[in-house]
Amino acid sequence: MNIKTSQQVANRVSMVSVLANALLSIVKLTAGIIGNSAAMVSDAVHSISDIFSTIIVMIGFKVSTKEADKNHPFGHERFESVTAIILAFILTVIGVGIGYSGIQKIFFTDTAELMVPGGLALGAAVISIFIKEAMYWYTKISARKINSGALMADAWHHRSDAMSSVGSFIGIAGARLGFPMMDPLASIVICLLILKVALSIFTDSINKMTDTSCDESMIEEIKDIILDQPGVLGIDKVKTRMFGNRSYVEVEIRANGEEPLNVTHEIAHQVHDAVEKNFQSVKHCTVHVNPVHPNNSGNTSF
Repeated sequence: MNIKTSQQVANRVSMVSVLANALLSIVKLTAGIIGNSAAMVSDAVHSISDIFSTIIVMIGFKVSTKEADKNHPFGHERFESVTAIILAFILTVIGVGIGYSGIQKIFFTDTAELMVPGGLALGAAVISIFIKEAMYWYTKISARKINSGALMADAWHHRSDAMSSVGSFIGIAGARLGFPMMDPLASIVICLLILKVALSIFTDSINKMTDTSCDESMIEEIKDIILDQPGVLGIDKVKTRMFGNRSYVEVEIRANGEEPLNVTHEIAHQVHDAVEKNFQSVKHCTVHVNPVHPNNSGNTSF
């Protein structure tokens, strides 16, 4: 998929996310205030944060797809990982805030002062669960289609919001059944779920920014493709490193040292083309040729 098409997909998903979150935020905040539910108000704040995070994703994706320039000769793909780290930070701040509010109500508020949430808050939680889970799958599928780490992080933000709504539902239902402490307790559960998602997003993004190698299965597939190329007598080394949502591949192959330079160059070029053709996520493949020569025993040696 070309850059222009990827941008169109990302923009479409992001606009749907903004509109859905704006509507949900209004519904949940209204239901939380009228229905006297701290958990639902916390859930609404989480949805409001989704709007800002989606805007950040749109900006990050646009920057990451820019062509290489003088200051960034290898491209801008890592900006998408920067975007995901910002999202993780936003989630962490929101999660801690929600957890702190819940702890305050549990340990420093008289149980008699805790108000029982109304049915409106319970209904809003159910609606939110279904909509946010649908948004999670819609965004996740689109993120995989265009191989976008930032969009995938936004998908998990939707999932964390759906989990928040599940926590809100349990807390509100428990409070309405005669356990008022369940509502602020749900806020703490929501906090922990949000922090778990934030940590996952942060870890994945850091891996993509610190030259972490690709997964072993991809490396084995790359080796198989290289060995299938005519003239390749073996592989001495394969190194990979993540670069945002793309990756770089460096390989050292063996070729007959008695062949002319133009022949071994063509072999290296075939390996380069084969790797980049079969792996859309590979930004560039560098090939180094180690010459080997027949000896008296018929084996090859340097």
